[in-house]
Amino acid sequence: MIAEAGLAALWLAAAMALLQFAMAAIALSSRAQEPPQIVRDLLAAVRPVAVAQGVLALGAFAALTALFARTDLSVLLVAENSHSAKPMLYKVAATWGNHEGSMLLWVTVLAVAGGGMALFERLLAARTHVATLAAQAAIAAGFYAFLLFASNPFARLSPVPLDGLGLNPLLQDPGLAFHPPTLYLGYVGLSVAFSFAVGALVTRDVGRDFARAMRPWVLGAWIFLTIGITAGSYWAYYELGWGGWWFWDPVENASLMPWLAATALLHSVTVLATRDGLRAWTIMLSVVAFSMSMVGTFLVRSGILTSVHAFAVDPTRGSFILALLILYIGGALALFAFRVGTVRQGALFEPVSREGGLVLNNLLLSVILGIVLIGTLYPLLAEAFGVQLSVGPPFFNRAAGPVALLLVAGMAVGPLLRWRRDRGGAVARRIAIPGAVTLIAFVALLFTGAGWMPILGLSFAAGLAVASVLPLVGRSPWRTPLPIWGMVVAHFGIAVSLAGMASDSAFTAERLVAAAPGEVNRIGPFGIRFDGIKPVVGDNWSAVQGRLIVTRDGGAPFLLRPEQRFFANPPTETSEAALATFWDGQLYAVLGRDDHGGRRQLRLWWKPFVTLIWAGGGLIALGGFVSLVGRVRRRRAR
Repeated sequence: MIAEAGLAALWLAAAMALLQFAMAAIALSSRAQEPPQIVRDLLAAVRPVAVAQGVLALGAFAALTALFARTDLSVLLVAENSHSAKPMLYKVAATWGNHEGSMLLWVTVLAVAGGGMALFERLLAARTHVATLAAQAAIAAGFYAFLLFASNPFARLSPVPLDGLGLNPLLQDPGLAFHPPTLYLGYVGLSVAFSFAVGALVTRDVGRDFARAMRPWVLGAWIFLTIGITAGSYWAYYELGWGGWWFWDPVENASLMPWLAATALLHSVTVLATRDGLRAWTIMLSVVAFSMSMVGTFLVRSGILTSVHAFAVDPTRGSFILALLILYIGGALALFAFRVGTVRQGALFEPVSREGGLVLNNLLLSVILGIVLIGTLYPLLAEAFGVQLSVGPPFFNRAAGPVALLLVAGMAVGPLLRWRRDRGGAVARRIAIPGAVTLIAFVALLFTGAGWMPILGLSFAAGLAVASVLPLVGRSPWRTPLPIWGMVVAHFGIAVSLAGMASDSAFTAERLVAAAPGEVNRIGPFGIRFDGIKPVVGDNWSAVQGRLIVTRDGGAPFLLRPEQRFFANPPTETSEAALATFWDGQLYAVLGRDDHGGRRQLRLWWKPFVTLIWAGGGLIALGGFVSLVGRVRRRRAR
């Protein structure tokens, strides 16, 4: 009965979405100065309907989670993606570790966000609020239709199998249990920004209140996207055994593109909320940001990609999502083209100003977004015409790397500029110290033998780290607004991540050896003795575990245990890397196959300061959270 109850809740949520949209559309069609009572009643009723939709969608998702937790094999989705021997964490995570479940999670977060917007949003004018809820309902209705008619997560299976097929072993990891939900929270936050933009265009209400209402949602989405991308990067680093943290996989890019657009939108909406500028640009970025999340959804679920991240292989589902993408984004762009003339010009500013710096930030982010989008989609378009090609890290690094360095330079200078207008001489004095630090770091790094891009990356990271804390100079720490603290922490986090990326590129050492028991191999400051293998057994896997006795510079030995794991359901072999973390980097070891001569392949990396990449990601998200707390407090105080 749980499956039937979940399906019923899903149908009712879809009905609520349609009702919400219809009521809002009817109410908004009245343009009378004093609308009749029925219109006022409809305007008032949209909010509780939105809340009801969120509750019903949450109930449907809770039902599916219960089915996975119980391993109810009479449900097709559970039988195909779970197994009785799996640990409970992965049984629950399997709820969203598949196509149908992940889409149900998507629409659940979408509906709950709409309910939250109905309950708590008070800055928008009533008509704009209702128009925003109507746009959110329209998005939800499309995804409900997709679930109910093309991807039913509650379909029954008969006869009931003795056991399930199990979840992809690569996804049976604590990081992957939490990585997808954070990304979905980010994607759906961008859908709210999109709905705000559509609502504001419909009612011609693009102004500061609109920006202040939208900004917390954009900031929240950006925080979750940052967490999701950071967690996904670290998962790929330690789980896939390739020794890298970013592979420019199309599905990785599908999460990066919304983050880039959201970052641009976050800065643009700040200008609109603070200085009443960039009105039309903010609307356009809201559409672009949600477009990128829809493109990512299409790539992952259309079946056109082969990736550990991709779920679906059914082109029918991909066609459905593509139709939704065209409908929503095409409709929003048409509305923008029709109404952009009614969006009044915002406040003007000089090129040398903080607004000017934020515009430069937006333009550079847009260029990087365009590079990633072209590099991701071009091979797919070429393949459609029978041409096989691949676009990999060399293209992305060479094309986006220099632009990213310019962005870092702009990020260092921008917060030091004044609003509206600034003077060149004053700006030069403010950036003198970060500029000097950058130059000194550059000269010092020339003697390391590293490549030009890593040297520039480390130099710019040093300059940005110094520049990021300068807005605190002369301020009382206790009286500094939380959004300022958030900006400082986030920008400092960018510097930390950039330093980790550049260090990994410049100083990583790698060795591939065939080691016999008792043999010692060296990499960096480490001596590594292969001490043989032994069999080990886990909850739902068996493994061959290597024993590596490691010493650093003749110090006390410690043990690393890389593994080759074997899963029966589904039959899969994986490599489990062993990592040793130090203040100045990580030692990374992967156990390979037996060469039938008594030797084992070992792949070893010494990665100086690589952990700064994820430490910086954490700081970026923390900065966003601090800023969000400050914004929410300020709104409540008004």
